[in-house]
Amino acid sequence: MLAVDDEEPALLELAHLLGEDQRVATVLTAPDATEALRILHGSQADASTPTVDVVFLDIRMPGLDGLELARVLNAMADPPPVVFVTAHDDRAVDAYEVGAVDYLLKPLRTERLSGSLDRTMALRAARRAAPGPPPAPPRHGAEQGGRPDPAAARRGTPAATTDDEVVPVELAGTTKLVPRSSIRFVEAQGDYARLHTSEGSHLVRIPVSVLEDRWGEAGFVRIHRAYLVSLPLITELRMSGSGYVVRLGNGPGAVELPVSRRHTAGLKRILRGRPPRPQRGPEDGPDGPVVPR
Repeated sequence: MLAVDDEEPALLELAHLLGEDQRVATVLTAPDATEALRILHGSQADASTPTVDVVFLDIRMPGLDGLELARVLNAMADPPPVVFVTAHDDRAVDAYEVGAVDYLLKPLRTERLSGSLDRTMALRAARRAAPGPPPAPPRHGAEQGGRPDPAAARRGTPAATTDDEVVPVELAGTTKLVPRSSIRFVEAQGDYARLHTSEGSHLVRIPVSVLEDRWGEAGFVRIHRAYLVSLPLITELRMSGSGYVVRLGNGPGAVELPVSRRHTAGLKRILRGRPPRPQRGPEDGPDGPVVPR
């Protein structure tokens, strides 16, 4: 394990807590990103140097900060999983962007640290067991170069990418990781987005437009300026009194969401297995509310 923090008391506490876990053989420490990189390169080049399986990393540090260091690590041939340990609760989305496995808030709790070790060790073991090179990190936004496979989506199979991203969500001081595969639809709320799952909803500080670009390849499609839905979950598109609606799921837990006029034609083309035409025209007018069924 490698612990990185520019504040010595915090670094000593993190190293102590990690060392108390029986699964951790050695804890290396670094006061900044430069020293962390020296340790990491040494562990990969010298077999006698302890292997760094996981990096526990502060975000705000002088010089190269934690997020920048994580981006450097992602370029390594076999990057170690990264867990952010920070006193700041407003950088979870940024941490998620660079592929963090977990996001822990100071002061650290032993049970949260133990759970984080569970996830990171499982991920490391899975990478080592998988044949071939480690999987490439998911591509987002304009770099994706593609949209969902409509036929696969209608069959209910995974879209082009098999990476199931997670979204860190803050709940009463605890960071919960919500898998993207559990999200049924996303609702825009200003500069925030509400993620709706079968178990409830979570508010995150990220615009729906960003998630639309990022999750298009994973089978999410915009049906309204306020809604982004998981395409494989659509069971029906039909006319209602005020326009079209989509139905997600069946039975008591099914939900109906409005489809704006601007997005209706494109959604129909996707459901018929054809790519959508480019969107044109003015912004949507007011649409009806969500109607649970």
